[in-house]
Amino acid sequence: MLPKYYEFFNPVKINAGVEALETVPYELKLLNAKRPIIITDRGIVGAGLLEIVLTGFDDSDITIGAIYDQTPPDSSLKTVNDIVKIYNENKCDSIIAVGGGSPIDTAKGVNIVISEGDSDIRKFMGVDRLSKEQKPLIVVPTTSGTGSEVTLVAVINDVENNVKMPFTSNMLLPKVAILDPRMTLSLPPRITAATGMDALTHAVEAYTCLQKNPMSDAYATAAISLIRKNLAKAVKTGKDVKARFAMANASTMAGAAFSNSMVGAVHALGHACGAIAHVPHGNAMAILLPHVMRFNFDKIEKYYAELLLYLAGEEEYLNTPKKSRAKRAIETIELLNQKLNNLSGMPIKLSDAGVKKSQIDSIAKTSMNDGSMLPNPKDLTIEDVIKILEAAF
Repeated sequence: MLPKYYEFFNPVKINAGVEALETVPYELKLLNAKRPIIITDRGIVGAGLLEIVLTGFDDSDITIGAIYDQTPPDSSLKTVNDIVKIYNENKCDSIIAVGGGSPIDTAKGVNIVISEGDSDIRKFMGVDRLSKEQKPLIVVPTTSGTGSEVTLVAVINDVENNVKMPFTSNMLLPKVAILDPRMTLSLPPRITAATGMDALTHAVEAYTCLQKNPMSDAYATAAISLIRKNLAKAVKTGKDVKARFAMANASTMAGAAFSNSMVGAVHALGHACGAIAHVPHGNAMAILLPHVMRFNFDKIEKYYAELLLYLAGEEEYLNTPKKSRAKRAIETIELLNQKLNNLSGMPIKLSDAGVKKSQIDSIAKTSMNDGSMLPNPKDLTIEDVIKILEAAF
């Protein structure tokens, strides 16, 4: 059934394929940019990925104004302000983010401060608080999970006050996303598995949360199919270019889906697990997804039944009785988790991911204040959350 009204917005240009990186100078010219700053981290430099990016400028008249390669694992307020100073001192006019979620979120934060002309980014926390057009931002993801290259959100960590600051605005959407499989070939198996499950969770929640719509459904189901066919391959054989490229596409499609339909309780609980117990986001998504699906089951069994086709393939879908398809969809995700655990050691229980039993109450309380709870198809009480966390422990 079509919703009475919905909105879908995805203006990011996507350049995808081997050697897509070589299009970056051309894209900068189209954006009237001549002097970009590159924002990345030491891991990217150490893996030789920054060198691949820089090689794309060899025959170009674009000048790299500055390179910042000290981005921490959690994007921080201090980092944003440090980079703003470097950007201004070197008279840069655009931004290239190279990396996973932290460099991309950092780049978005830098863009807010520069474009708004205000040194206190905290003024712009929340939804639709930006008023000025942002500087050209090109994103080169090096993981296949966050989908940040096509999302309108950023999270910056205020370490001093122990607050993760959320920013949401269509103005934060990058101008161009570069999906080049060369950038993910060196990603370790365990991170490949966790980020892939992050993408799967984006897609599943996009398909089942309250703001789902036909456009987000199309992106979500296409992403799930690609993940089913390619995630285990990418974990097992990291140099498989076809599998890596498929996962890059899946992550971006899942990002476009949830950026328009939102995510739900899996993310609310996962954010809290990260804040309280420092569980890596992808690990939390993999562990919590089937448990939250079981909680939502009585409300959206129909949607889970439909997802079996994309999670398991046509043959298994047709061979599974209609009344069993939703349950089988959840089981299929658990089987995938177990397979990824066998291949890479990715944890499939909260206790294996470092959560202590004593932290469950704090995680539950923190999750109840997370905005991702709102689009979840079924309301949760704190008692519900505790039961889910205990089941996942």
